[in-house]
Amino acid sequence: MLTNAEAIFINFSLPLQSLCTSTKIVPFTTKMATFLPFPFTLSSKPSTFLPNFPNPISKTLLFTSNSKPKMPISEKRMSTQIQASTSNFDPGFLQQATRLVQSSPPTWQSAVFSNALIFLLGSPILVSGLSLSGIAAAFLLGTLTWRAFSYSGFLLVATYFVIGTAATKVKMAQKEAQGVAEKRKGRRGPGSVIGSSAAGCVCALLSIYGFGGEALARLWKLGFVASFCTKLSDTVSSEIGKAYGKTTYLVTTFKIVPRGTEGAVSVEGTFAGLLASILLASIGYLMRQIYVREAMICVIASQIANLGESIIGAALQEKEGLQWLNNDVVNVINISMGSVLAVLMQLLILQSW
Repeated sequence: MLTNAEAIFINFSLPLQSLCTSTKIVPFTTKMATFLPFPFTLSSKPSTFLPNFPNPISKTLLFTSNSKPKMPISEKRMSTQIQASTSNFDPGFLQQATRLVQSSPPTWQSAVFSNALIFLLGSPILVSGLSLSGIAAAFLLGTLTWRAFSYSGFLLVATYFVIGTAATKVKMAQKEAQGVAEKRKGRRGPGSVIGSSAAGCVCALLSIYGFGGEALARLWKLGFVASFCTKLSDTVSSEIGKAYGKTTYLVTTFKIVPRGTEGAVSVEGTFAGLLASILLASIGYLMRQIYVREAMICVIASQIANLGESIIGAALQEKEGLQWLNNDVVNVINISMGSVLAVLMQLLILQSW
């Protein structure tokens, strides 16, 4: 026998069940199911009144040992370009370039190649000390030097250039204010390059073409080193004297004159020039260009030549009718005297022995 509560529940549930199975509810649930992202059914069973989620394991992505992730197109192109550039590189080129630089005795081809490579690497230094036309003239000088005296002669000239440029830049603002600075802030032109290297170039050509044979080969090398010792001593003494010289004297009369006067000398500048010639002669010895005795000859010859250059500057330069006797011409005379004096001194010593 049913209780009152059970009878009430049965009377309430029967109409509700008939309502859910009527034609009004079923179409509604069917339409609602089309908007859901998962299958949905309505059933009289409580367990089926839930969304039918798909089995996550059934659609798991599995990579086999043969499957590989695809490379992006940009990375694939880059990899192809790297492989192509690597495959196109010829390892023999580096070996040929190395053999060319190390050619002994040097050839014109090795001289041009080595000089071009060094000029390319040292272009910032070259631009600071030379004009564009000056660089072109220096390239010819460097090629000639390498062909005649190999890398050791080239390093000697490079040392001269670095020290000379550094001395020219010393107290540049002060020199410009006094009107005694070199033009273009010390950047030398082709005239200065040729004037500073004329004697050295002559010695290099005599050495290349074997003038006088083995008997005179040492003399041409000595004259080459002496010419640059002379020029470096002249440059350093002049630039340091203009920067630090307390008192400058005219070499012909010992009259006190302003800094920068042609033919003027100072104690500070003269001492600095002497040290510069000793330094470059020592480098020539270390580079096996000259012997110790020849290094001493280079220093002595450079100081005598610089004294002669000061006398020419004081007595003749900037005089009426001698306008052609400018600094470049005086430089040629100066370094020629240093080179010739060194060769003559060596010949006298050899004859006395």
